Amino acid sequence: MRLARLENIFRTLNEANVRYIVVGGLAVIAHGFVRVTNDIDLVLAFDPTNLAAGIRALQGIGLVPRIPVTAEVFADPAQRERWATEKNMIVFQLSFLERDDAPVDIFILPPFDFDVEYRRALRDEVAPNVSVPFVHLDRLIAMKEAVGRPQDLEDVRRLRILSKGAGP
Repeated sequence: MRLARLENIFRTLNEANVRYIVVGGLAVIAHGFVRVTNDIDLVLAFDPTNLAAGIRALQGIGLVPRIPVTAEVFADPAQRERWATEKNMIVFQLSFLERDDAPVDIFILPPFDFDVEYRRALRDEVAPNVSVPFVHLDRLIAMKEAVGRPQDLEDVRRLRILSKGAGP
């Protein structure tokens, strides 16, 4: 995943005034454990206007949904609930057609209280004038523990080691 691609995605979301939080592998990296990740995991504020704006902004830079739906369909809470219930869907994925460089996975249901976590988020500048909110360390650890895959448990182990060395 190229830094220029990340910068473009986050700058686009910021310029569209989309409220989002980065979770997953990029959040692990932001908290100090350097590892490889090939996607961008996002939680967007779950009001329909924000969700639709986020999808439209990402489509505007060439990201294409893996399932052919409009931004408005994605923003419909009843539709997202059906996807979760009927298809066991967790994330809505968008990717660039030319290759799977930096696919974006957007949670379809809230994994946490967005407003609380947005206030607590670690904000880091990933490029000049591109500030990105990353999920708070304790929430990230809880999310990773809940998933429980080997990579997630390794992330938890490393993040705990790093947080103990951080000091007061």
